[in-house]
Amino acid sequence: MAPKVLFVLTSHDKLGETGKPTGWYLPEFAHPYEVLADHVQVVVASPNGGVAPLDPGSVEAFKGDASATKFLNTKEALWKNTQKLSEFLGHANEYEAIFFVGGHGPMFDLAKDETSHKLINEFWTHNKIVSAVCHGPAALAYVKLPSGKYLLEGQEVTGFSNAEEDQVQLSSAMPFMLETQLDEASGGKFVKAAEAWGPKVVVSGGGRIITGQNPASAGPIGQAIYDAIFGELTTKDEV
Repeated sequence: MAPKVLFVLTSHDKLGETGKPTGWYLPEFAHPYEVLADHVQVVVASPNGGVAPLDPGSVEAFKGDASATKFLNTKEALWKNTQKLSEFLGHANEYEAIFFVGGHGPMFDLAKDETSHKLINEFWTHNKIVSAVCHGPAALAYVKLPSGKYLLEGQEVTGFSNAEEDQVQLSSAMPFMLETQLDEASGGKFVKAAEAWGPKVVVSGGGRIITGQNPASAGPIGQAIYDAIFGELTTKDEV
């Protein structure tokens, strides 16, 4: 039987006080899915279950991306029929990895969702992979272990950078700055690509914490998750 990977989408659809819609970001689901779907069983969840909101801005921004467009047109059932995140508590041992898709939505719900934090702890306790891309690492940014320490303490991590947030002019709409919180939680171990929007994937935590910086990192993080599941990790902490 193929190993199972739990993809987690946001349930949040409003961008702070701007009045604009948000949600999960199309290529950050589509590209990892494309890498993994033929090799693993993908299960999709969200905090509220049911329809997980797709950020319409991501559809427009990636309308020229063939794989994202194909995913949009053929895989709608994946995000229109998500299972409720709480249903997975107690089942982490049945999965090889949990993966948090990006988009601004996770900054508002998954960042401090108690169910999500419990589930991440369960995956970690069972020696499973905990992964996220772009704003998806918001789901990891406040997670604490039973010891009271941050999950990310002492671990290299990446995510959407402050410079990138500034460039899309959404810093003022955010409940917190992701890079700043990830850097605090990790004890100063936040890393990023040399240039904004460049691909960056970081593997730490003995190969079990895998994070990607931005949309350009979505395909590469899919490959890093594949490598971790199927035992092809590099010996380096960074790929």
